[in-house]
Amino acid sequence: MPVLEPNPQALRSGTPRRAAPDRVPDLQARGTPKHLREELTAVLGPGKVLSKISDLVRYASDASPYRFVPQVVVVAEDIDDVSAVLSYAHGKGREVVFRAAGTSLNGQAQGEDILVDVRRHWAGVEVLDGGARARIRPGTTVVRANAALAPYGRVLGPDPASAIACTIGGVVANNASGMTAGTTRNSYRTVASLTFVLPSGTVVDTADPAADDELARAEPRLCAGLLALKADIEADLELTARIRAKYAIKNTNGYRLDAFLDADTPVGILRGLMVGSEGTFGFISEVVFDTLPLDRKVSTALLFFPSLPAAAAAVPLFNDAGALAVELMDGNTLRASVKVPGVPADWAELPKETAALLVEFRAPDEAGQEAYEEAAARVLEGLALVAPVASVTNAFTRDAGTVSGYWKARKAFVTAVGGSRPSGTTLITEDFAVPPARLAEACAELLELQARHGFDAAVAGHAAHGNLHFLLAFDAGDPADVERYAGFMDDFCKLTVERFDGSLKAEHATGRNIAPFLELEWGPKATELMWRTKEVIDPDGLLAPRIVLDRDPQAHLRGLKTIPTVEPIADPCIECGFCEPTCPSHDLTTTPRQRIVLRREMMRQADGSPVESSLLESYGYDAVDTCAGDSTCKLACPVGIDTGALMKEFRHQRHSPREERIAALTATHFRAVEAAARLAVGAAERVGDRLLGSVTGLARKAVRPDLVPEWLPEIPGAAPRRLPRTHRPAAVAVYYPACVNRIFGNPEGHRGPSLPEAVVALSARAGRPVWIPDDVAGTCCATIWHSKGYERGNEVMANRIVEAAWGWTAGGRLPLVVDASSCTLGIAHEVVPYLTDDNRALHAELTVLDSLVWAADELLPRLDVRHRVGSAVVHPTCSMRHLGDEDRLTALAGACAEEVVVPEDAGCCAFAGDRGMLHPELTASATAKEAAEVTARPFDAHLSANRMCEIGMDRATGRSYYSALLELERATRP
Repeated sequence: MPVLEPNPQALRSGTPRRAAPDRVPDLQARGTPKHLREELTAVLGPGKVLSKISDLVRYASDASPYRFVPQVVVVAEDIDDVSAVLSYAHGKGREVVFRAAGTSLNGQAQGEDILVDVRRHWAGVEVLDGGARARIRPGTTVVRANAALAPYGRVLGPDPASAIACTIGGVVANNASGMTAGTTRNSYRTVASLTFVLPSGTVVDTADPAADDELARAEPRLCAGLLALKADIEADLELTARIRAKYAIKNTNGYRLDAFLDADTPVGILRGLMVGSEGTFGFISEVVFDTLPLDRKVSTALLFFPSLPAAAAAVPLFNDAGALAVELMDGNTLRASVKVPGVPADWAELPKETAALLVEFRAPDEAGQEAYEEAAARVLEGLALVAPVASVTNAFTRDAGTVSGYWKARKAFVTAVGGSRPSGTTLITEDFAVPPARLAEACAELLELQARHGFDAAVAGHAAHGNLHFLLAFDAGDPADVERYAGFMDDFCKLTVERFDGSLKAEHATGRNIAPFLELEWGPKATELMWRTKEVIDPDGLLAPRIVLDRDPQAHLRGLKTIPTVEPIADPCIECGFCEPTCPSHDLTTTPRQRIVLRREMMRQADGSPVESSLLESYGYDAVDTCAGDSTCKLACPVGIDTGALMKEFRHQRHSPREERIAALTATHFRAVEAAARLAVGAAERVGDRLLGSVTGLARKAVRPDLVPEWLPEIPGAAPRRLPRTHRPAAVAVYYPACVNRIFGNPEGHRGPSLPEAVVALSARAGRPVWIPDDVAGTCCATIWHSKGYERGNEVMANRIVEAAWGWTAGGRLPLVVDASSCTLGIAHEVVPYLTDDNRALHAELTVLDSLVWAADELLPRLDVRHRVGSAVVHPTCSMRHLGDEDRLTALAGACAEEVVVPEDAGCCAFAGDRGMLHPELTASATAKEAAEVTARPFDAHLSANRMCEIGMDRATGRSYYSALLELERATRP
């Protein structure tokens, strides 16, 4: 064992607590039973079976209020793996649940036996017929699919609010729809064909002309059973009419019985039944969608009303005017949304009774847009709108930024409101639909029902389609509160069905919480047909039991998860999963959501329990060490939870006092450390990569991998010892070369000036000269210490750089230009919590500019581009995303190249200073998809704006990345 291996027990809470009723029992501390683990490994091969208790716990939660711990998790790589798991389960009498993104709101992504991950290896989009269709794999997010379609002016029909995270497999399996899909643009109506694996292992491609013949040979009993069900349904005219009526409004409760009416063959019937089947009929391995036009002329308004019923009453007017989307938000939703970046702060002062409609018209051209705006104006004339706070305009706008802000607030409904719930409470998200003409009446009844049961719920929804969502919070560990929730559900379901003949699930699918109420909505005859359909397709009950069909009237109360209080920064998390696609480690170890899920399980345990100890043993590497700390999870989370900051705090907690003292000493004497590092890098050029790799490898084993970086061949040579000479009197800005650019030189083979030389030359060439202070050596943005959780060292350097910068800039009169995006972020924002009060006041006087902003805004307009390359691919860094200056990178690249490509899978490279040297496997995993795009074709230039990220991308792609400012200097050189 390495001599400085951290003690896992350092992260033990130490807070006295009682064991929660839903804790993982001690008997499961060892994880998957040995025989199950060994048998599945023999069937699938090594590396595909996850069996540690930490693996089982992190897969036990989705975005729902339920939690079921699987016996084992299988990471399937292809259809052969899926078929092998199904065959094994048949032979052993086991059950299987498929899980992709885990954004389901009703427990569909949870299982109690074999859980199969079908996200990690199942992403991919192929655009067909000029964008008219798209072949998409089930692990692809909706956002990623639409990004591939956007250049063709096309879009998918389904547009759920969770599009950033939810995947196509789940969207189709739940028939999710969203803001604009309604009953005509959802998966059932826009899926052209499916490829799926039946419980028997038979693979069906519904687009294959021979599919019915092949299915008849392989599954004669199945085909006969489906045709018999079709005949029974069609022979009952009353039932047929009932089925058609149920789908006149949005409805995802139960199976799509209209599939028996819409198709004539077994394969056609299965194509319809698979949509909305929630993984109970088979595994969808590929989907071909018919896409829709992406109308780019958009007019949008956020209109405020005095009450929820008043807002609902206006919905039919906008529907008649041709609005594509009419979204409803009540006062609780609007007020909670202030936590979302960009939402006006004065929304917090809105009266509770206030409600708003987000109304959007989309047209293909200017004439169509003007016609819609005229129709909207006529509707507005007859409305009694209110403006309770100053930011309310009650006007339509074409401004893309304003429109984006409105939608950001709306899409954050579940997470923003959920993040505002009382600590320790469980969140329930309900979803129902009524005939749109009765929406106002339904709103009034819902408010009365909530008040009667003591709930102050938030309400929002797709009002154009009569579809409402509301959120309830209660304590799942308190039997009385669970009983209160149960009473509400009984009354709510009866109200929806008996008063409005509505749908108990409009788009979130039946799931565990509505399964007991299926017969209430559909009646015994239709419900029995659904049971018969399940028996015909899955006679052994192999797939996803109890998720759609359950005869237990209390099933919706089983498996409710408690939400123990954890560290304040993470406590608001509702486990929605929005953070997961952006996380660099999501294909390697854990995601931000899983890090929090694991921490909550520790809090459920009695102090010192075997399960807690097992979780802590794995948490160090799986959660803390392999977190890049880039905090892009904060950007994806609608309530801004920064799991990266939490992991840095955990790193701090693991440090010994001696380690903290040493880190503080390196900050205090950083001038010597910097010089030594530059000398070491220079010496390394003479020693050779192989020897250095061996030496650092041995040191990592002896000391600790998280302390000793691994030498990588891509590490460049040393930077020049002296920075370029500059003069202060004529300077219009202070230029701060980051320490990384004072230590490391240009990429191997790059001819031309160093980055500091290029910045100085460009600035002079544009008539905007800069000055480099003589005493920059020994200063740093403090990210070195901040990223590792060395608090004292961070404080030393944070205060030193701010004091120095204040002096260099003459008290903030000149801007400070920083040539590495992560260092810009560090100085501009991340140092602030570690400053003294006096230095915090100095910091407020500083203007810190990233070199990209300086070059794009100040230099480029004053420069003549003389030499352009044919193509450039760019790597936007995570720091650029935090700073909001990604567009400057593409602007600079566009000045230097005829073609600029931003990879659709571009994300954080996870090199994170030196983390990519401490854990090279993290960068390899994080960059795999982006690297595949980059290496699929040649480019003339590979551009970014952070030296360590460039090294990470060099390693990932085998291409040479360098600063966009180096390319700009070459392009504008006389």
